[in-house]
Amino acid sequence: MSLPEPNRIIMTTATKPKKIYFREQFGYFQSIRRKLSIALIFIFVLLPFVRYQSHAAFNIDVTAQKIHFFSITLYPQDLLIVGILFILAAFVLFYVTRLYGRVWCGYTCPQTIWMLIFSWVEKRIEGSHHHSKALDKAELSIEKVIKKGAKHGIWLLVAFLTACTFMSYFVPVDVLYSNLFNFDDYFLVQNWILFFTACTYINAGWVKDKMCLHMCPYARFQAVLFDKATKLVTYNAARGESRGLRKRNQIKPDGLGDCVDCNLCVDVCPVGIDIRNGLQYECINCGLCVDACDSVMGKFNYANGLIKYSSLVTSPNRWKQHLSYGAVTFITLLMLIFWGIYRNDFEIDVSRDRNALYRVNYSGEVENTYTIKLLNKSQQAKSFAISLPANSEFVLNDPSVINLPSGHSAIQVVSIVTNKRVGRKKIAIQITDLSNQKIETVYTQFYTPKQ
Repeated sequence: MSLPEPNRIIMTTATKPKKIYFREQFGYFQSIRRKLSIALIFIFVLLPFVRYQSHAAFNIDVTAQKIHFFSITLYPQDLLIVGILFILAAFVLFYVTRLYGRVWCGYTCPQTIWMLIFSWVEKRIEGSHHHSKALDKAELSIEKVIKKGAKHGIWLLVAFLTACTFMSYFVPVDVLYSNLFNFDDYFLVQNWILFFTACTYINAGWVKDKMCLHMCPYARFQAVLFDKATKLVTYNAARGESRGLRKRNQIKPDGLGDCVDCNLCVDVCPVGIDIRNGLQYECINCGLCVDACDSVMGKFNYANGLIKYSSLVTSPNRWKQHLSYGAVTFITLLMLIFWGIYRNDFEIDVSRDRNALYRVNYSGEVENTYTIKLLNKSQQAKSFAISLPANSEFVLNDPSVINLPSGHSAIQVVSIVTNKRVGRKKIAIQITDLSNQKIETVYTQFYTPKQ
């Protein structure tokens, strides 16, 4: 077998069996991953139950086209903020990938978290990876049926609870769970729950690593984001080769490196690769092989780090990447701040009467008609006053106050008159939020006959 050059990253594709039976492993990096996974799962499960001012703190109302997030309600008109958030998330992901490779995949990706949850259930019922493999090869028996039935039953239960939790982001939890088994009025929601249950069960229980290998685009373009200074899970071939078996407490035989060829780094890999053959695109940088190798090195009284997170070089120009990614992230954050400062919690749309440019009333004044649409985007009832600037040469007929409950809209038709002949002129219409005296000015055109 040809060996990779020391510390060299080689993009190869491993030959993998149809099903991967990977070994359970504990260690420093797995402790970090488990704590992160538990924290993220708790946030995912508990967030729909958090209440804010008598409603769900976070809820996506598809029917009303609203997103509630604590005191903020987003409408389709606020789509810009969603785009900015995705841009920010993308740049942060690219930055982290440039520094530490696919740590998102290994530590926080939902596919990885749920795959490892399902694998944990499988090991509790079927035993170790060797027992699971033997059970799959065994003839059909009562024991096999019971174990397989229990495993898939718990998998389906976890998938069902996951689907219910996911749907609770779209349907308030009190409504969701009180009507879950109401087959007359809740058919659509039940179908979505069944759909997401099937997706979770198939992805985490059956597809598993195939999702990362063949369906996720991140695995394909990750190499574009790497450079020689990126810290990746790497095997130190210069120290480890030539590899060979040996006994504990035995002096290292001449000609052998530190690798004892125990294959534990392969046994614990959830995507079934051998990191000693160089970096493959399947590697999700989860650190399982690092913890496994360190545990073996400790038993043989060798130094840790035969497999570790390392980079090929220490780039002296690394600060340029920090500066570039930091600048882009900072600019995106500024965009979010400016959006929050200048965002109005009400939406205004003014349109002219399309049937006629103007009309002359009985008093000889020129009149233009406008349709004003108001949307209250706040979570409190508001009152709005329609007016013209104090120094305006135009007059608003019948000024009125519009009362709007939270999330409601209204249409008000107003007419503006003048006794002058100005041809076409730009005018201002003011909408005042009476709760905080905030004034929004909208500009439109006024038409009269030419003198």
